[in-house]
Formats: sequence, C-alpha cells, structure tokens
Amino acid sequence: MADQDDYSDIPKEVPLEDDYRQDPENVARGHKATLANPNVSDAAKQHSRSVLENEFQENEATETTRTTGSQSKQKDPGNVARGLKASLANEGVSAEAKENAKQKLQEMQ
Repeated sequence: MADQDDYSDIPKEVPLEDDYRQDPENVARGHKATLANPNVSDAAKQHSRSVLENEFQENEATETTRTTGSQSKQKDPGNVARGLKASLANEGVSAEAKENAKQKLQEMQ
C-alpha cells in the first residue's frame, strides 16, 4: 500500500524543508526586538548585537537604500514634506521639533 502523500506524480508546491527554514529578515527583526525590550537580560542583548553585526551586517545607510524586488525603500519626498507640515500643525509637537521640521522643509525646497 502506498503512502498517502505518494499517490500522485505531481510534485509538492513547497518542499517540506522550506516549511522549517527561517526567514533571515524575521530573524533580524527578532534580534532587533530583543535589543529594544527592557525586560531582556544584558547577556541576551549582547548575543543579539553580535548576531546582527556578524551575520546580517546591515547598517541604517544600506537598509534605507536596499531594494526588494522592484520596490525601492527610499523615502518619497512628497510624503516627507507632508509629514513635516503635519508636525508644524500638531499642537502636541514641541517648539524645538517644530523649528527642526521648519528647517528641514526649507532645505527640501
């Protein structure tokens, strides 16, 4: 008697080992979350730092310009300007932050 999964000549869409393979982006997100969590021990944070530095070797500069498929992760200048203008109109934003937003808007023009 044949095994239940061996009854067809059609290959499975996803190999079984792919179900258990870790996505590197998710692993990096987990280590970044560990660093941000105040309830995590210093030893665990040090381990996450070393993993991120050694295995992923990403810094903020390459992260913003890295492309995924055909999409670029660079910021849209129109969205940035709208966000800065919203900061100027928001009553909850400090005067210092509003001044900073105003300067950035002037630099963009």
